[in-house]
Amino acid sequence: MTTRRPPAAATSPREGAAGRARVQPGRPLSFWLLGSVFAAFVLFLYGPMLAIFVLSFQGPEGGLTFPMRGVSLHWFRTLWEGIGVIDIGAAFRRSLGLGAVVMVLTVGCSLLAGLAYRKKLLGGTALFYVVVASLIMPSIIVSLGIGLSFRLLDAGVRSLLEVWSPEAAEGFTTTLGMYSSGLGAQLTWTLPFGLLIMFAVFNRFNPAYEEAARDLGASPWQTFVHVVLPLIGPSLVGVGMFGFTLSWDEIARSSQAMGDLNTLPLELQGLTTTVTTPVIYALGTVTTVVSFLVMGLTLSVVVLWQRRRA
Repeated sequence: MTTRRPPAAATSPREGAAGRARVQPGRPLSFWLLGSVFAAFVLFLYGPMLAIFVLSFQGPEGGLTFPMRGVSLHWFRTLWEGIGVIDIGAAFRRSLGLGAVVMVLTVGCSLLAGLAYRKKLLGGTALFYVVVASLIMPSIIVSLGIGLSFRLLDAGVRSLLEVWSPEAAEGFTTTLGMYSSGLGAQLTWTLPFGLLIMFAVFNRFNPAYEEAARDLGASPWQTFVHVVLPLIGPSLVGVGMFGFTLSWDEIARSSQAMGDLNTLPLELQGLTTTVTTPVIYALGTVTTVVSFLVMGLTLSVVVLWQRRRA
């Protein structure tokens, strides 16, 4: 004789889901602790930038701190008209021009160095450590060293001019300049990043593509232009973005090496000690927007490049 078990009570889908939710364990304490640390990091990183963005849109009676006093574009108009004796427009154009030159040289030199290091290079290890050591040295020391070197060069050039052409020696001032010492100072900052990126790219590069191109009769130049360059193109765009943005924001290495003309970040640093109105926030907002525009343009170029490859 068998006994029948009573049928289980039917449960609704909602009750079943609630039961499963009660069975599932909750988040561990470590999740909330690490999440809190990450949230604090993001707030610490982007909070000051957001505060400057907001305060730059204050009214004419606005100050340097909260609460805001009105909302307007007054301080952007003041910035456009000029701040005292400082020509912000000229400094802006100088920074754009220098950033463009640094970007081109960083991409070109990083690409050539990456190609050279694909083969055994005599003295390559020592050269690599010399280049990377620039990232370790304090930036202000690098700037002081470059400035001192060019001042010694000035003395040598002046001595030669006094022998060859005394008239030219009287008109000579200095070899320090934006596209001489200033350019060199910024390249000591951007080239190591570009070199490290290209090393990572070529370490993952499959040489079978080049071998297939050579088997099909392509010359070394055709292999580079039609095979290698399209494959590493997005990485080169990224190197260019690093070169421009690092140059655009650079202060420490440029402080003693720019000569008579300053870039926009150096002018901005000088204004922080004299300007006491939100116009300094408006200038910071403009420079940050330019950086974001460059990054957005870079990402757009990379996406278009990858779609074309696909």
